[in-house]
Amino acid sequence: MTAESPVRWTDPERQRLEEQVAATEIAWLTLEVDVETLRVEIDNFALIHHERLGPLYARLDELDALVAEARAARTGDPEDVRRAVDARRVVDELPDLDALFDSVRAAEAGATEGAEPTGGAESAEPPRRVRPGRDAQRLYRELARRAHPDLSTDAAEQQRRSAFIARVNEAYARGDAPALEALAEEWSTAPETAPAPEAADRGDWLRQRLAWLTARIGELAAEQVRLEATAMGSLLRMSPQDPDRLLEELAEELLGRAAARQDELTRLLGA
Repeated sequence: MTAESPVRWTDPERQRLEEQVAATEIAWLTLEVDVETLRVEIDNFALIHHERLGPLYARLDELDALVAEARAARTGDPEDVRRAVDARRVVDELPDLDALFDSVRAAEAGATEGAEPTGGAESAEPPRRVRPGRDAQRLYRELARRAHPDLSTDAAEQQRRSAFIARVNEAYARGDAPALEALAEEWSTAPETAPAPEAADRGDWLRQRLAWLTARIGELAAEQVRLEATAMGSLLRMSPQDPDRLLEELAEELLGRAAARQDELTRLLGA
């Protein structure tokens, strides 16, 4: 058989391939949602982490510098002086994280200009929770299953689906279940472009689809590993079931450290 010859599919072969593709699509969609959920959680966690804990980290750095400076003033030791200079440099060279996160929010707001209105400036506000709720997760999974661009082989249809999924991702990042409900209703009459089960080219399409699904699962698995290895991903792994509680615990820990630094500074200045 030459490379150009069409593949002849027997009914049992076609059925096995149909089942393989169906099972692999379930695995792909599950991993797709898991990775997107992780990405949303990490992005949201970074924003909330900065807003809630950023001032505490900044206060700790300032207290570290004040303690080092007070100790150097007392001892006059060159090493203590060096440590004081280094500690003050850390404070002076801190990046403007507020400007950074404001630019992120502005970019997110700009990306939604062509979408349905979502309340103006409110769309740029940080999420109230790290993890989208269960309803949002369920709706996102269903929309990904029905409307993902790679479920179509037609270029124009893929473009239409990509624009739609971008709106879905935006709503999911906000944890906006009502918006996802509206998008699900909008897609309820979406056309399917895969070859019909009885079409002559169905078998070839299934084979290509299986190859793509297998490759995509590998890419998603690698992306999941990469996300989990980031600084925010590593923090999330400390409390995967309740990341919001983790933020509260980190805040309590930082407050305790700040209080200890303040006591040390008071002792040094009093002495």
